[in-house]
Amino acid sequence: MRKNWYLRIGGALSLLMLIFCAVGLFWTPHDPSAISAADRYALPSPAHLFGCDALGRDIFSRVLQGAAATLTIALAVLAIGAVCGLVIGGLCGYFGGAADAIVMRLCDAIAAFPSVLLALVVMALTGAGRYHLIFALGVLFIPSFARLVRGEFLRQRDLDYVKSARLMGVSPLRIVFVHILPNTFPVLLSGLTIGFNNAVLAEASMSFLGIGVTPQDPSLGYMLSEAQGYLLKTPWYAGFLALTTILLILGVGLLGEGIRSETGVEA
Repeated sequence: MRKNWYLRIGGALSLLMLIFCAVGLFWTPHDPSAISAADRYALPSPAHLFGCDALGRDIFSRVLQGAAATLTIALAVLAIGAVCGLVIGGLCGYFGGAADAIVMRLCDAIAAFPSVLLALVVMALTGAGRYHLIFALGVLFIPSFARLVRGEFLRQRDLDYVKSARLMGVSPLRIVFVHILPNTFPVLLSGLTIGFNNAVLAEASMSFLGIGVTPQDPSLGYMLSEAQGYLLKTPWYAGFLALTTILLILGVGLLGEGIRSETGVEA
């Protein structure tokens, strides 16, 4: 692992961006919503590291706030999709049968449509907001994790250690969650890195289109939409937002590639 540069660089960059995003949950140098007519379009300076926007708001504080919002939304979406997908995929993969066929066909039907498009439909029906967005994206991430875990359970359920557990009288649920599940972690961990990046991009896309978070709870995607109207006067606003998003995705992507190269898991 010491020679795995994907793992080392990705891990370091992911940790750095995680700290950056986490700081925004508890502290910002200025009030992100404070308007100052005297600081409109201010250039980056020691007082305002990333400058100020058209309303005189500190861009660095807003980027911290937006990065924290994007991180929490992506992690919540990932938690819903991974936990539900793990349970559904594990049970379907181990027991099989008619229920497995029905659930997988339902997953195929959902996967046949672009996830962002389906999320837009859900958000149009339920309204904008952080929790509505998390619910919409979380549900749409379940099929991908369910199929990923199911495939690994299908491979594992006929191996010798599972057969031995059955002969010893171990209950099926214990075999699923105690014996097989830990052996799926390499595949699941690789899937989590891909899922995290997909969640960040999905949230940013929807918030950029205005069907995501609200202006009172902005994320990186919403702020990018806001910054596009001032590209000529404050190009650094969109630049810092885009750079933060790219580094966050790049770090997790490199980390996932390092994990796959160590475990032999295919993307």
